[in-house]
Amino acid sequence: MANYSKVSISDEPRTEFHDQLGLTGAEISVNNFPAGANVPFIHSHKENEEIYIILSGKGKMIVDDDEIELAAGDILRVAPEGKRQLFAAEDADLSYACVQVKSESLDAYTADDAIIYE
Repeated sequence: MANYSKVSISDEPRTEFHDQLGLTGAEISVNNFPAGANVPFIHSHKENEEIYIILSGKGKMIVDDDEIELAAGDILRVAPEGKRQLFAAEDADLSYACVQVKSESLDAYTADDAIIYE
C-alpha cells in the first residue's frame, strides 16, 4: 500500500475527504455555496476545533455574538465551544475548506515532527 492518498476537489456542494483519503487525525471538507446560501444550523463541537480556509468569494461567520466578515485568502479558527454559522454573501458565491481536528491534540509540528534524511 502506498504511503499517500490523492483526490481532486469537485464542484459538488460539499465533499468530505475523511474516507477518500483515509484520514486518521483530521476531517477535511470542501464546500461550495451559491450567493445567499448558508449552513442551515448553528453548531458547536464537543472536542474538535475547526479551521475555515476561504478559497474564493466572500461571506461571514457568526461565532457566539460576533459577526466576522470573510473573503478569499482568510483563515479562521473556531474553538470547539464556539457556536457558529457560516453564510455566503448575498452577491457572491463562497468556496471554503474546513479542517476539523481534536483541540489540544497537536504534540509536534513542522520541524519538531520532521525526520530529515541526508
